Amino acid sequence: MTGTVGIALVGSKFMGKAHSNAWQQVTRFFDPPLTPVMRTVVARDAIATAEFARRWGWQSSTTDLAVALADPEVTLVDVCTPNDVHREQAVAALEAGKHVACEKPLAGTFADAKAMAKAAKSATGNTYVWFSYRRVPAIALARTLVGQGRIGEIRHVRAVYAQQWGGPAAPAVWRFDGGIAGSGAHGDLNAHIVDAVRFVTGEEIVEVSGSITKTFVPSHTVDDAVLFLARLSGGGVATFEATRLATGFHNHHGFEIHGELGALRFWFDEMPYLDYYDATAEPLVRGWTRIEVSDGDAGHPWVGSWWPAGHPIGYEHTFTHQAFDILTALSGAEPVAPMPDFAEALVVQAVLETALESARRGTPVEVGELLLG
Repeated sequence: MTGTVGIALVGSKFMGKAHSNAWQQVTRFFDPPLTPVMRTVVARDAIATAEFARRWGWQSSTTDLAVALADPEVTLVDVCTPNDVHREQAVAALEAGKHVACEKPLAGTFADAKAMAKAAKSATGNTYVWFSYRRVPAIALARTLVGQGRIGEIRHVRAVYAQQWGGPAAPAVWRFDGGIAGSGAHGDLNAHIVDAVRFVTGEEIVEVSGSITKTFVPSHTVDDAVLFLARLSGGGVATFEATRLATGFHNHHGFEIHGELGALRFWFDEMPYLDYYDATAEPLVRGWTRIEVSDGDAGHPWVGSWWPAGHPIGYEHTFTHQAFDILTALSGAEPVAPMPDFAEALVVQAVLETALESARRGTPVEVGELLLG
């Protein structure tokens, strides 16, 4: 595939802005093998969508997805709508012969996620999922260090995603409605850290050994917090914690990964940094080393296309990195870091569903029980 990629964006709210900014910025700072063309944006309100298109650089707007799918110049459909319509929109795009990039979680329900993965398996188009935190340079560097064997066999992982905005005074948004979102903090937040742990460690989560779900706000029909214990394919253990009621945290998330030879830790609150502990170092100088991940010349991923070393980048840059990697993958070349497709996103969804099933049963549940079922 060469030349240009015509894009249709479906959705015009928070993620619509983030994705639009990424498609605009990617050719200004990177040299992708394909050039994105922002053809059209699809959303429900005709007037608001037209204004969104003007503001964010889309050539046209429509309230009808079928119009975008009928456009022969559109080759990639970018889905960033609420979870309950991912299946309908993504499958329609695949059936129209388009490539599809879909926001996470893959779907509101495990059944919808399975249907999407099945449709992708027989489609001609490629699929991608916006697990954008894979594109944080420090997280991608952590994956490289694990792959180099620097921390040895992984024994213990701790992963946390904590926000405070979901209390009784929060607006009644779709994320609190189980019929639309499917789940609450679990699908929205645990999805990110489950994918991050799989991405960095290269291991699968094979069993959920115990899980707790809790809804604190009576008007919510989704979970406000979900915590679970898990076993990894390499023999290690892990804990995952997601909550929208962690007073004092706006968007605190990250992980600690402890191995026999060392350890890594990352917190999004300090996005430019990755902490590394070398347990093989001389005891006199052994301790945590803080790596400032901002030096492209040192091999830190993506950052060399932005600013000189020591000039931090932020949240929005992760979407630009993903846009670059999607364009690279569509050209047939290898992206900077592996891109999750619908099949891989289904594995993440299976872990999430297994945690809910473990909470319902009060017993350990193997992830494969759902994937093979």
